[in-house]
Amino acid sequence: MSAGPVILWFRNDLRLSDHPALAAAVRGRAPIIPLYILDEISPGPWAMGAASRWWLGQSLRALASELAARGSRLILRRGDTRVELLRMAEGCKAEAIYFTRCYEPWAVLLELTLRAKLTARGIGFRRFGGRLLREPEEVLNKNGEPYRVYTPFWRAAFADFAPAKAVPPPRRLSPVGDVASDRLEDWQLLPIGPDWSSGLSKAWQPGESGAKARLSEFVGEKLRSYGEYRDRPDKAGTSRLSPHLAFGEISAAACWRAAVEAAEKIRGTDHAVERFLQELVWREFSYNLLYHWPSLPSQPWRKEFEGFAWLEDVAQLKAWKRGKTGYPIVDAGQRELWATGYMHNRVRMISASFLVKHLLIPWWIGEAWFWDTLVDADLANNAASWQWVAGCGADAAPYFRIFNPVLQGKRFDPEGKYVRRWVPELARLPTALIHEPWLADTATLETADVKPGETYPRPIVSHEAARRRALEAYERLKSVATPRR
Repeated sequence: MSAGPVILWFRNDLRLSDHPALAAAVRGRAPIIPLYILDEISPGPWAMGAASRWWLGQSLRALASELAARGSRLILRRGDTRVELLRMAEGCKAEAIYFTRCYEPWAVLLELTLRAKLTARGIGFRRFGGRLLREPEEVLNKNGEPYRVYTPFWRAAFADFAPAKAVPPPRRLSPVGDVASDRLEDWQLLPIGPDWSSGLSKAWQPGESGAKARLSEFVGEKLRSYGEYRDRPDKAGTSRLSPHLAFGEISAAACWRAAVEAAEKIRGTDHAVERFLQELVWREFSYNLLYHWPSLPSQPWRKEFEGFAWLEDVAQLKAWKRGKTGYPIVDAGQRELWATGYMHNRVRMISASFLVKHLLIPWWIGEAWFWDTLVDADLANNAASWQWVAGCGADAAPYFRIFNPVLQGKRFDPEGKYVRRWVPELARLPTALIHEPWLADTATLETADVKPGETYPRPIVSHEAARRRALEAYERLKSVATPRR
């Protein structure tokens, strides 16, 4: 009697290369049924946002094409994973389910529930790594505890790290046979009425081939200058790999290998490569925080911040979301986000700092906005980064460190190219005034066709006054603060 098939349950691992679960299934020689379940129930409040749904639709289409080219077929199901996976396994008499491990709190609970249900029915449930460079249980300090600070985490776990060798995609896969599948079009992942995704389509190529092309371009053309230009939104100096990593279209190990190999071939890239690898490890650090502190997306990591006196000004929040704060570098970032589903990392920090420190609007409101609008929305990175900016997270920027959006703009967009691209109503202002248009005299404003309060808003808060207010709130917090143990 022949063994039943293996269900390859795809999650945030939408690729065929460097895929340990797929490689193990191929070695086992059983028929493989590739499956993706659109589960909008299990994640609770962290179901995919609109931008991520757009990306998912494109990525699944690309994955289905890659599988078809190898003689297989991607099966699509929609519903509660606890129901759909069991129904699928019993319907096709599966011997086992192979899958890549996830670390989100709801996903961890889902895996535990599924393991109990499936093993009770005699169905194997095999979990594999592949989403991270190292598993969270492997990276502990000498006391067997998780790291709370990034630098020792980097030094202890990754200073001499070398990832496993690359695993190529299989050349052929077994036919799936007569297994019912949803139609991707019926999921309506793309926006309708209105379709706001044209900018996303121009900016991105979702899917494994797009991820590989992006990595190749980065290491071949931009890695050498990464250390110099990574903080410059006016330069094409970053890898822009984050959405591909978020959906698992490429592995962190592949990115690490490519960067190290490039350093060996191109002289003068050592510092740039180390900076890039450190960014990959910041992602690892964020996932370790999420795994060991599952409340990270919703509660301050530093408990003393539970008593912080946040404000919620609806009008100011709306201005921030729409890129109408009157601070050009902040507004440029928010408009880039709306148009492309992406915001340059340096500008994310500036914009996030403005929200939580200039406006005193809670970090979790900004976190939710990014979750809905970013194509690289990632629960671990999003939560850890917002808490870092707010000063209430692990290894956080001190709360009293308040970015001056004018000085940040002048430093990282010195010629105003980024602002001119995304805030075109200011494009004709002189460079000396592009980051503080309120200082322009009447003649300059008329020449640039800028009408304060009409064509471009006046600042919704004064930097000096907002800074004083934030520092006063921090001082009040300090009087009752106790370190987190």
